[in-house]
Amino acid sequence: MLLSLIDLVVLLCFVLQFAIAGYYFYLLYWLSELPAAAAEPDALPDDLPRVLVQLPVYNEPTVVERALASAGLLDWPRDRLKIQLLDDSTDLTSDIAVHAVARLRKDGIQVDHVRRSDRTGFKAGALAAGMALDDAPYVAVFDADFVPPPDWLRRAMPAMLANPKAAFVQTRIEWGNGEYNALTRTQRLMQDAHFAVEQDVRARRGVPFQFNGTGGIWRRAAVEEAGGWSHDTLSEDLDLVLRTYLKGWGGVFLMEPHVVGELPQNLDDFRVQQSRWSKGFMQVSRKLLLPVLKSDLSGEAKFTTTVALGQQLIFPVLVLGVVGLVASAIGHGGLPTFFGFLLWVWFVSALVILFGTTWGAYRRLKRGGFGRYLATALSVPGVIAYLAAANAGAIVSAGFGKKTEFTRTPKTGG
Repeated sequence: MLLSLIDLVVLLCFVLQFAIAGYYFYLLYWLSELPAAAAEPDALPDDLPRVLVQLPVYNEPTVVERALASAGLLDWPRDRLKIQLLDDSTDLTSDIAVHAVARLRKDGIQVDHVRRSDRTGFKAGALAAGMALDDAPYVAVFDADFVPPPDWLRRAMPAMLANPKAAFVQTRIEWGNGEYNALTRTQRLMQDAHFAVEQDVRARRGVPFQFNGTGGIWRRAAVEEAGGWSHDTLSEDLDLVLRTYLKGWGGVFLMEPHVVGELPQNLDDFRVQQSRWSKGFMQVSRKLLLPVLKSDLSGEAKFTTTVALGQQLIFPVLVLGVVGLVASAIGHGGLPTFFGFLLWVWFVSALVILFGTTWGAYRRLKRGGFGRYLATALSVPGVIAYLAAANAGAIVSAGFGKKTEFTRTPKTGG
């Protein structure tokens, strides 16, 4: 009886992993079938709209000055641009910011240094508080360690204006420290696959895709219709995206222009960041998966959204599956033939997904030669195994509704 239960658990683990694999095969199919992306629209009206640029910061002294300076360099009429530094800091970040804000004001740039009495709602609370202070119809968001080029607004805004039902425009993220060490190279490869394959395909197929929390523009009308920023999950950006889609809005993804950000440079910071993201996805799943499944969204949209929300389960499922396979093999005196067959199918599928998604992104972004790619790609399974072991418990607890505090990823300014 116990052995049969173990076998059932192992089988269910395989089924769930194959469902997630099906999502990635869907991405690879459409990656090959979709025509080349159209060139970015470049026409802007003579009467440019007002834009609010929000910079949420919390104890980030190494990057706050650079964040303000890069926002101040955005090429947009001074009377149509407002910068908000949403500063919840409790350290010397605020002192540094005071001087940086003063320099921008001296140059004729409109800047508000917004300080809250408490950090209620964390980043989502700060963004909501800032929007309440200004009525600009478009809101660009940059995390403190992200640097847009001066022409970013002029290149990203046409896509928003050309799509009246676009709730947001998300641009690709480049990584300034992507070559810092083996870990950042591996992360960059995984992130490249996320942007150049997952984000691009889902956006062009018209199904919900992720706002990455930075490097994008929101349409105020869509945010307000969806109920505004909410802080009841750790993935406030994904939460808002799905609520806008449920209201009939959509999104636009642009490979260019891109913004430059920073990757965690050590395993502990990487683990904390990934744990926060995984918990956030599970919280959004608990909150919005049922409304998505009951909505008028297409079957394709429901499938991709369901798997995208649930793919964080891959980590605890991997752990459970490995333990179950070992227990099954011990109980049967050897690995059952059927599980051996499934294991080979799993292995081949994993290789196809790994190399199919990462090589396409690596080549598209011209990262280098094949040998360098292969060395980096072969490190991805090890990173995933590490995350499975480190974060499985936290993901399960989030799935059962356990609340945790927003933990900021440290920045170095590199």
